[in-house]
Amino acid sequence: MKTLNRRKFIGGLLATGIVLQIPPGAMAMFPSKAKSVKAGLITDLHQDVIHNGSERLQDFLRYMKKTEPDFIMQLGDFAYPNDKNKALIDQFNDAHPIALHVIGNHDTDSGHTKAQCLSYWKMPARYYTKEVNGVCFIILDGNDKGSPTHKGGYPAYINDEQKAWLQQQLKEINKPIVIVSHQPLAGVLAVDNAAEIQDILSASADKILLAINGHTHIDCQLFVKNINYVHLNSASYFWMGGEYKHNSYSEEIHKSHPWISSTCPYQDALFTTLTINPANGTILIEGRKSNWAGQSPEALNYKDKTGLTVGKEIVPFISKRKIRSTSFVG
Repeated sequence: MKTLNRRKFIGGLLATGIVLQIPPGAMAMFPSKAKSVKAGLITDLHQDVIHNGSERLQDFLRYMKKTEPDFIMQLGDFAYPNDKNKALIDQFNDAHPIALHVIGNHDTDSGHTKAQCLSYWKMPARYYTKEVNGVCFIILDGNDKGSPTHKGGYPAYINDEQKAWLQQQLKEINKPIVIVSHQPLAGVLAVDNAAEIQDILSASADKILLAINGHTHIDCQLFVKNINYVHLNSASYFWMGGEYKHNSYSEEIHKSHPWISSTCPYQDALFTTLTINPANGTILIEGRKSNWAGQSPEALNYKDKTGLTVGKEIVPFISKRKIRSTSFVG
């Protein structure tokens, strides 16, 4: 079996960062001398699709052990909640006293349920709030059914019950907030009622530092109605679809893991840290760079039906991004 190209994480940091801005309100909510908050983030591992998901997770956990974040989080499409994946799930949960989960659309494939996710992953609820060092992370479940505009495929929706809960959280919480979801709340492949959710978040923009998501397997950032939305890239691959089937690994691997043929995998696991530093009013997302394993989307003449661009959003890396409060200068 072909192994991962194990370059050092620091060697993969992008040299240049993308500087963004946020309104000053959320940073102003920190008390004086507040601690920074560092999160270790990984999304879309797809243990049940990729052949070396365990190795990719180990790369993430090894780096997080060295960098010592305040918590770790996976943003969905992680590993089916069953006995076959229990050892991998336990490795993640046991790697840090605070190990958080988000339910992705593929986590309930093959007859698996949200109840199993809660049990195997040890989640408190399908959507919940977790405070770390004075920052409240609101974790949403974008897999609700009942969308009046659903056009087939996986549900992508925040239903009325969850929406009311979100509004209540935003009303009651008087601390800086980070919104976390699997499906994006803005941009390509966003939940069906994205515009409505954006309005809800915009009304509390003075509390919200940013919103982060997985699901799209792209590298992207948007600024919508005073909220920064960041799409974090997959740990494993970009999904190409059946019309672009090709082999990136050995025949043996593709025979045992046939879905890989519809992807362009990354040589290295992609993951990142997010550091919120109230002392200088910044949020830093570390970048990690890899390469395509096998043919690239460009070489395969890939054309994205949603308007994404190869080399822009469709890339084998996570960009380094610095989000700075407008109340801090210099």
